[in-house]
Amino acid sequence: MATSTLEPPAAVESSDSASLREATSQIVSFRLANEEYGIDIMRVQEIILIGHITQMPNVPPYVRGLINLRGHVLPIIDLGIRFGLGDTEPTEQSRIIVLNQEARTVGIIVDAVDEVLRINVEQIEEVSSAFMGAGQDYVRSLVKFKSKLLILLDVDRLLAGEDVTASAGA
Repeated sequence: MATSTLEPPAAVESSDSASLREATSQIVSFRLANEEYGIDIMRVQEIILIGHITQMPNVPPYVRGLINLRGHVLPIIDLGIRFGLGDTEPTEQSRIIVLNQEARTVGIIVDAVDEVLRINVEQIEEVSSAFMGAGQDYVRSLVKFKSKLLILLDVDRLLAGEDVTASAGA
């Protein structure tokens, strides 16, 4: 009889799906000075090639300048300089990750974008006070992924240190 087959109620399926979404998240992983970093995918608007960047006078050294992205002027931050890792020449793999933070949109230059990763809560390790290194003020947590650690950045802290948009004139 076809009517004797039991299927789980729709409410149970959506509850399981919701708990699965809470237990996992997606991050965009990228490289910067031979280290792997990640940013919550919900903060990433898009990833673009590095094109012409208009330089601005009297801005901090980590603000490379401004770009026009489909009619919107965005400040571009060199994340290597912001973290004190030094200036690196862009390569074919270098990209700009366009980030959204509240009402601001800012681009960050990275050495390469690797992939979108799905992580679960068991992989996340809180940063201890003993953590030292470049960009430590902007680190949200560490992600244990395969045989390596990925540094998960806090976009709010990264962009809140100074008003980057105001300093770039955008």
